[in-house]
Amino acid sequence: MASAPIMPRRVVVTGIGVITPIGSSKQAFWNSLYEGRGGVGPITRMKSDEFTTHIAAEVKDFNAENFLERKEIRHIDLFAQFAIGAAQQAVDDSGINFESTDRDRVAVIVGSGIGGMYVYEEQLRLIDARGPRRMSPFFIPMMIADIAAGYISIRWDLRGPNYATTSACATSGHAIGLAAKSIRWGDADVVVTGGAEAPICDMGLGGFCALKALSTRNDDPEHASRPFDGERDGFVMGEGAGIVILESLEHAVSRGAHIYAEVTGVGFTGDAHHITAPPEDGRGAVLAMRTALRDAGLEPTAIDYVNAHGTSTPLNDASETRAIKSAFGEHAYKLAVSSTKSMHGHLLGAAGAVELAATILAIENQVAPPTINYQVPDPECDLDYTPNKPRSMRIDAALSNTFGFGGHNASLIVQRYF
Repeated sequence: MASAPIMPRRVVVTGIGVITPIGSSKQAFWNSLYEGRGGVGPITRMKSDEFTTHIAAEVKDFNAENFLERKEIRHIDLFAQFAIGAAQQAVDDSGINFESTDRDRVAVIVGSGIGGMYVYEEQLRLIDARGPRRMSPFFIPMMIADIAAGYISIRWDLRGPNYATTSACATSGHAIGLAAKSIRWGDADVVVTGGAEAPICDMGLGGFCALKALSTRNDDPEHASRPFDGERDGFVMGEGAGIVILESLEHAVSRGAHIYAEVTGVGFTGDAHHITAPPEDGRGAVLAMRTALRDAGLEPTAIDYVNAHGTSTPLNDASETRAIKSAFGEHAYKLAVSSTKSMHGHLLGAAGAVELAATILAIENQVAPPTINYQVPDPECDLDYTPNKPRSMRIDAALSNTFGFGGHNASLIVQRYF
């Protein structure tokens, strides 16, 4: 006798944790988004005189000792420290008690686009100055991109699927999408998921300067990240982490959890075009958004708000605008669109998680956050980018985009839970 087909389960968000340049708590982050307060300034963590860019969006208020023992901190790279801090916040926010949860059914899917850049740079200098015998035995476990997921799993004894995603700036969009699919199809009941990045070091800054991808508005850092603006000249590097707790609806309801939103649509595609540049027509992004809409069972007109990838680079913003118009048709002009990168900069592998957190909080508060620094209209970018001020509005469904070098695209749809 044939078994009954497995029905996909509904997936909800019950916890949010963020470490960002505009606030290292959920409330501080949302307050900054609502007030349109940016976190870009001169780089303080390193000397940047010899680089073409001297500005970044640094995390200012993170204290690793709030989450880790001092002896642990020495052996954990900054990106993983950010991840652990954000995960602790998300777990606390969710109110989940792992003691009364089947830990075999709790997964951890947390990615990083680059991994431990600080320890890599430190050990490279050490081997050059003192030879390979002086390298730290902690170098490899500190550097590898999956170690944040490993630490989170160990911290709470979570024994379900445990791995990392690495797809450049789409990393944590992929992590969260895969987490949602894991719950839908029964591989887990709960997933701790998101991403972390800490790239503001000589090699990180130097590499992106060499690509000529970064803004050089060094004399005016507050206005340097200006997505969709006619005078944008590159992205502003950021750092931090975003972690969300996803649960099956049944699991969340059974424990009386607060439900922020429901994850209903996941769309993953590849551009198959160029290692760093998007296609002019944004065809990969179009397909990702259409796939997410189909997955959610929604018509384009059901979406109220789009949290755009919106990097503040000339190519991305024009391409993404075309993609939104292709995916949504005439409804594109009725959407509220914004790029919160205008405030917190580009968090690379953590971007998707932090921006999904912003999207979820937009639904929770029924407010679309603004795109700040929007001053000079660009004829190629002609949508409603929610310029400079937040907008109170009904948001029942929202879409968040993240795109990465290599042509990786991830679009996620979240809906108000009723």
